[in-house]
Amino acid sequence: MAIKGFAMLKIGSVGWIEKDAITPCGPLDAICRPLAIAPCTSDIHTVYEGGIGERHNMFLGHEAVGEVIEVGELVKDFKVGDKVIAPAITPDWGSINAQRGFAQHSGGALAGWKFSNFKDGVFAEKFHINEADANLAHLPENVDVADAVMLCDMVTTGIHCAENADIKPGESVAVIGLGPVGLMACAGANLMGASEIYAVDCIEFRADIAKKYYGATHYIDFTKGAFFDQINEITKGKGVDKVVIAGGTTSTIGECCCCVKNGGVVSNVNYLGTGDNITIPRVAWDVGMGHKDIRGGLTPGGRYRMEKLASLLSTKKLNVKPLITHKLEGFGKIEEALELMRNKPAGLIKPVVVC
Repeated sequence: MAIKGFAMLKIGSVGWIEKDAITPCGPLDAICRPLAIAPCTSDIHTVYEGGIGERHNMFLGHEAVGEVIEVGELVKDFKVGDKVIAPAITPDWGSINAQRGFAQHSGGALAGWKFSNFKDGVFAEKFHINEADANLAHLPENVDVADAVMLCDMVTTGIHCAENADIKPGESVAVIGLGPVGLMACAGANLMGASEIYAVDCIEFRADIAKKYYGATHYIDFTKGAFFDQINEITKGKGVDKVVIAGGTTSTIGECCCCVKNGGVVSNVNYLGTGDNITIPRVAWDVGMGHKDIRGGLTPGGRYRMEKLASLLSTKKLNVKPLITHKLEGFGKIEEALELMRNKPAGLIKPVVVC
């Protein structure tokens, strides 16, 4: 039976198509139908910047909450009718990289990111989950499906950025970019005990959200001067202990070296979809000997992480409702939601489509 979905037709082109089949449901796998889905800026990078190269007739999307409609014969913990969170990263858990502790790179660099990378994504009437017991997560009964979609990528990626910075209680942290991932990086830094959080952006209402909900203590508007100069002025030249990056360009990592302390960490989860080289000023990196660590990471995936993060919503330790600025009703609204992410109208943080 043909399956309808919203696809990348080629670089620069999207549209609705039908396919005869999706990936077969193997003995460890599951097939789901979407209940709520959300587009991501990485979908924009993929389609309009060619960030991962040419793709043809590939269903987009990697953020979904769904209902199980088929399970393989060896699946133990999920059954037809279960409401589930499908993480953006669905590793192959028996791989060598998973055993090394880097499951998100199972099969090669970033290869745990399957949806809308080298496998059809979730913007379809049905989508496939490999290794369902390890990759699907149960949706808590008291968590709304639209809220839960934020866990698939925005929450886990933002918090991973903070985790990768190894933030300690009482440390000062700069957060670069206050899109949904950056706001969740603020939340992650706050949950990990940061005392001062410098929220860097150019849209004030996002900073207001960062302060009201996610622990930001300062707002740095990068249109009013280099953000690192502003941070250094506030800190009287000391800089910050850690910097987490959720937005910017190929020069941003180097700029962060200008305001991170010796012994500090610059942690990046920003998808660099264009450019050939990352620039790091020689002096800002203390001629290569300043003990300033630069780390970049793709968020881990899998059931355990998703269910732990879901518990933050279930117990009200984390509120993601401020991220959802546009809620659209109906599967056919996917195209409109993607255009919102592409055009970024005033007041947008994240659109969600409730199917």
